[in-house]
Amino acid sequence: MGLEEKLPAGFMLTTLESVIGYMRKASIWPATFGLACCAIEMMAVGTPDYDIARFGMERFSATPRQADLMIVAGRVSQKMAPVVRQVYDQMPNPKWVISMGVCASSGGMFNNYAIVQGVDHIVPVDIYLPGCPPRPEMLLNAIIELHQQIQSAKLGVNRVAAARAAEAAALSATPTQLMPLTHDHGHSLPITTGRNPLA
Repeated sequence: MGLEEKLPAGFMLTTLESVIGYMRKASIWPATFGLACCAIEMMAVGTPDYDIARFGMERFSATPRQADLMIVAGRVSQKMAPVVRQVYDQMPNPKWVISMGVCASSGGMFNNYAIVQGVDHIVPVDIYLPGCPPRPEMLLNAIIELHQQIQSAKLGVNRVAAARAAEAAALSATPTQLMPLTHDHGHSLPITTGRNPLA
């Protein structure tokens, strides 16, 4: 987006990547985006018991234009989905997303028409955080994992190559409905490797 996009690959870019990665990971401001019960655990991370301030993240931004991390904490309803996308689109690049809790990651126990079955249908997700609700320690661990991703992120032509490799890997992955079953749940359906047994 800036100077780093214009630089060629090489030793200088590698050194610049590590410096920029360090600065980016140390200056993340999350957006205030609590949707359900997971938001209580997200708020607990700001208390002195867990102290998110040690990562420089104590300022939860009320405006998306000053945030670069969206923590989607809780279930996303169909009515809320366009708002989630609008807030994500208003965040400046580079930006990251943590899907906090099983409801945000996969719809959780709400397998119905009113709840989006995974926030990754709306925005790209960098870290999936399981649990119902996940403990504050788990959120801190997810933030540390995100810091490692940011620190090792590529820039310039290296970033383009990394993005193309990730996209090719995602396109070549076997869809979950075509994966072989790992065990039988007591159903009398014929189990065929590599095919959807429900089809």
